[in-house]
Amino acid sequence: MVQIRLMTGADLPLGMRLKAANGWNQTEADWRRYLDLQPDGCFVAAVDANPVGTLTTCIFGSVAWIAMVLVDSEYRGRGVGTALMRHALEFLEHQGVRSTRLDATPLGQPIYERLGFKPEYSLHRYEGMLPASQPESDVETLAPADVQAALAIDREVTQTDRGKLLLRLAGEFPETMRVERGASGVEGFRAARPGARAIQIGPCVARGTAGAQLLEGARRQFGSERVFIDIPDDNGPAIRWAQESRLVVQRPLLRMGRGPRLDERISELWASSGPEMG
Repeated sequence: MVQIRLMTGADLPLGMRLKAANGWNQTEADWRRYLDLQPDGCFVAAVDANPVGTLTTCIFGSVAWIAMVLVDSEYRGRGVGTALMRHALEFLEHQGVRSTRLDATPLGQPIYERLGFKPEYSLHRYEGMLPASQPESDVETLAPADVQAALAIDREVTQTDRGKLLLRLAGEFPETMRVERGASGVEGFRAARPGARAIQIGPCVARGTAGAQLLEGARRQFGSERVFIDIPDDNGPAIRWAQESRLVVQRPLLRMGRGPRLDERISELWASSGPEMG
């Protein structure tokens, strides 16, 4: 029988072991961020008192994200992942969440479909060593006066109030937060964070051509470093940037939702924040 309990800091070694077995990019700092942002919504599954699975959630008002659904390979096919998902969905419904979203791998997609998740759009993760470039000069570091404008753009594009996530990333990695300005002020922003295998670029959310400028700034900031970036398939300019940067497709992702669908502006979503929080 599968038992579900809250995740705590004592479970970080479990999370790190499971993500390493799957070749994922998360660090211990990432796991701590998940716990800090939603301490009542991160769970561990155990079989015969042996911890074998994890799942995290993050609530943004009426929208929530599910991520880090990991099960020890020896226990797959025994209902562990489904038990975690059912528990998480019940928790989110009790919190008043209307739309629940996730980025599915091909392995997880059938489980999510059985639980009522529907495909919304596809993404691909691109990876590689960014070519060396001239030092960054055409985008600016996020300043305190820019924060509210950046948060407003993110809400418009994603239809989600992700303020607590973006403020956390800005506090942890201020040197990676960049903004692009236009005639009317801030037109977009871009974040990045270090990972176990590569720097994760994203989120990058921007109007018009500001996204291209922000990604070009990332090439200058992280030239000669290994990066991952998750790009919606319908954002052609972002994909061209990845290809011109000699990045290659690592794996597909499928954004799925349960409940009312959000009308995201995919053409203005140049890079997601990763499967953890969209």
